[in-house]
Amino acid sequence: MNSLIWFRQDLRLADNHCVVEAFESARQSNGQVRAIYIASTQQWKSHDVAPIQVDFIERHVNILAQSLAALGVELEVINLPWFDDVMDWMPQYLIEHQIDHVFATQEPEFNERKRDQQLVDIGVPIQFIAQDCIIAAGQVNNLAGSMYKVFTPFSKKWREIVSSRRIAPVAVPAPIGAALTEPNPITFDYPKKSSLHWRAGEGEAKRILDGFSANNLQDYLAERDFPALDSTSRLSPYLAIGVISANQCLASVLNRFPDALVDDTSPAKTWINELAWREFYRHLLVAFPDLSKGKSFNANGHKVEWRNNEDEFKAWCDGLTGFPIVDAAMRQLNQTGWMHNRLRMVVASFLTKHLLVDWRWGEKYFREQLIDGDLAANNGGWQWSAGTGCDAQPYFRVFNPMNQSSKFDADASFIKHYIPELASTNLKQIHQPTFINGDDLFSAPSMSDYPTPIVEHSMARKRAIEVLSSLKR
Repeated sequence: MNSLIWFRQDLRLADNHCVVEAFESARQSNGQVRAIYIASTQQWKSHDVAPIQVDFIERHVNILAQSLAALGVELEVINLPWFDDVMDWMPQYLIEHQIDHVFATQEPEFNERKRDQQLVDIGVPIQFIAQDCIIAAGQVNNLAGSMYKVFTPFSKKWREIVSSRRIAPVAVPAPIGAALTEPNPITFDYPKKSSLHWRAGEGEAKRILDGFSANNLQDYLAERDFPALDSTSRLSPYLAIGVISANQCLASVLNRFPDALVDDTSPAKTWINELAWREFYRHLLVAFPDLSKGKSFNANGHKVEWRNNEDEFKAWCDGLTGFPIVDAAMRQLNQTGWMHNRLRMVVASFLTKHLLVDWRWGEKYFREQLIDGDLAANNGGWQWSAGTGCDAQPYFRVFNPMNQSSKFDADASFIKHYIPELASTNLKQIHQPTFINGDDLFSAPSMSDYPTPIVEHSMARKRAIEVLSSLKR
């Protein structure tokens, strides 16, 4: 039997059951293994995939092609602009290459699941393997057999299930044939932005993971909210495209803190909780497909009368709101394609509550910039901040950007790194920028290259609570 591996959001060989199953099937029947990656560039554009993420994907597809060649397998890149094009192409491809079985990783997004179901419906011999999460979607349910709508009981049940299983990532299988010649470079026909700031390769991702587990995990709870510190794992770009698996992440943690799933005092508990949040949002996409379609989880979300001021939105995008912590965060995003998680909450709260801009505007802008773009996490985070989501923060909770600034960047080292025009400004002015009503004067001579705040906090907070009260359940 000849097998086909369809790589998607799983650009790795280690802990990839599609690879293991395809190799094993071919060995048992003295068959061959082929591998494909489908570049659906028009679909990517419709999904606002960031140029920096496409560049990151392209680099990893090239690395994957080289790694597969060493195992005796050619990776063929297929250019099919839209998901629907796969339906016409794949049956003929399977006939041409005498493929008996296709292996692919399950995906949670609506369009992807619709495409996959259509392939099943037309008789494609494809097996979808649930390995995008540690626990497959649909397996962490409440007593009624339904998906949890609150994170805390979900995470408790998730931990119970995970702790009852053996977390053991599968190894890369032995070569299926003689090594092939060096593959030709792969280039996607899509706008790209350099991702060279981020090291590429699953070996690099594994080294980053192991280094974080050994050196940072012990102090993660105490240091994770401070953007100037290099205290987070920064694994999200690799997880988003499957260069490393959540299973590998958990295994690395448990190797160092074996009781982390059952010991609430374990230093690793907080970071494992981040893995649980990732799974919560991915499970929600499957249970509630409308989340993939830009719908608010809270049905009252459609009642909100967003202001949607385009000039204020642009100021937010450009990092020119006059609130240094917000602007430094947005500049970090624009320059690096990544933003510290604490700051993602700060800027999302500011956009949706201080400026009353529809959370979908912010979600879209993030997708267009993020190297770790992931619909489940992006949608979940934005709806959490806006108060429209599943188990979201209350509509009346409005982050105070000044307090966030002074608490989490007290010496303004992060702010000054991304806003060099504030290098000589004193800390009080940075953390308490002066709002000047009615004009665009600067708040102080030492901040003359930096704009005054575009909104006054107390007024914005009061306005947000009034407008967003329609979210009451």
